[in-house]
Amino acid sequence: MRTRFQLYVRLKNERGATIVIVALLMVTFIGFAAFAVDIGHLCVVQNELQNAADAGALAGARFLYNENGTAINEDANQIAYNTATTNMSEGKAVEVNWSGGNAGDVQRGHWSFATSTFTPNASLDPVGLINRSDEDLDADPDFINAVRVITRRKSSPASSFFARVFGYQSFALQKEAVAYIGFAGTLPPGAVNQPIAICMDSILQNDRYQCTVGRMSKSETAGWTNFNQENPCQGGTNDHDVKALVCGEGNPETIYLGKDMATNGGVMADSLKEIFKCWAPDGKPPETLWNLTLPVITCPGNNIGTCEEVVGAVNVNVVWITDVGKDPKYNNAPEKMGDWASSDKDGKKRWDSFVAHFNLQNADGNPAPYEQKSIYFKPDCNPHIPPTGTSGGKNFGILAEIPVLVK
Repeated sequence: MRTRFQLYVRLKNERGATIVIVALLMVTFIGFAAFAVDIGHLCVVQNELQNAADAGALAGARFLYNENGTAINEDANQIAYNTATTNMSEGKAVEVNWSGGNAGDVQRGHWSFATSTFTPNASLDPVGLINRSDEDLDADPDFINAVRVITRRKSSPASSFFARVFGYQSFALQKEAVAYIGFAGTLPPGAVNQPIAICMDSILQNDRYQCTVGRMSKSETAGWTNFNQENPCQGGTNDHDVKALVCGEGNPETIYLGKDMATNGGVMADSLKEIFKCWAPDGKPPETLWNLTLPVITCPGNNIGTCEEVVGAVNVNVVWITDVGKDPKYNNAPEKMGDWASSDKDGKKRWDSFVAHFNLQNADGNPAPYEQKSIYFKPDCNPHIPPTGTSGGKNFGILAEIPVLVK
């Protein structure tokens, strides 16, 4: 049987061992606390570097093209650099190793969604967008669509606090961002000219955007819209609502990419009359093309329902509008439009010549007929369309104005 003295000695020995264990644990806990403090500090520094890289890339991509979208802007690198270096990290300007050109930490180039890679490219020549699918452009490194910016803390590394006890005096850090400028998607108020929406398939051939074929407004090519995206599928739109928007200030609110929009593929006589007045204010058809920017929608089954999804925007030229009255003898067939003219007294022959010149076709490929209450349009082939909206839409020839971060 143990004596009190023996128990006392044993407890005293265990107490001494406990003190040693606690001391060791305290050292470990202090080490973890030190690293926790430094890791938290480094996360703040990395966020500051990332914010600077993001801001620089977005600013550069915002000005990657000139105002008309016809050429690459060489100054985009300088804009990206200036924006990134105005940001601070721990009260110090971030480092961006760039001294001009398209090398170093600020580069123009191509972003591929298929491979999630950025390829630097110093070219200042834009590629053609006509007869190109989104997949074609994604695989083409000559399609300049992105700006990459790298920010650093190298010459003035992020300092450590407690971790220096373990030999870590400072940390050299860097962050990277890539901003992409694509095609018009979400459209700001006023970006669209008239309450008309174009069916995607009517301006594509083999999934490639084309501008060589004109169309007439039918339920499988175009329809009316009041731009409503709040519960748009509950009734679509009507003649009264559309008429109020004709020849106004365009879409009154933002049109969001990927969301349904209220539409109607039927005949709206009052709205068409207003469109005709806007096109021919003195009752006499103009002799020049009427250029419009319009939203592009899906039209499943070649038919417009009460609501359709917005997939982008397109610039079209209205080449002719027929009034609501009947004209079986082609008396009001065009005589001059743009670079085409005909003095033939036979209206039918004039119409056939007009259709052939502008290559106006039905959805089935046949020449477009001369019908009342119709709008004849053709996508604009000229690369002079000012960028608009936020990146994300499909290629219908209009670049976006606002870039998005992809890395």
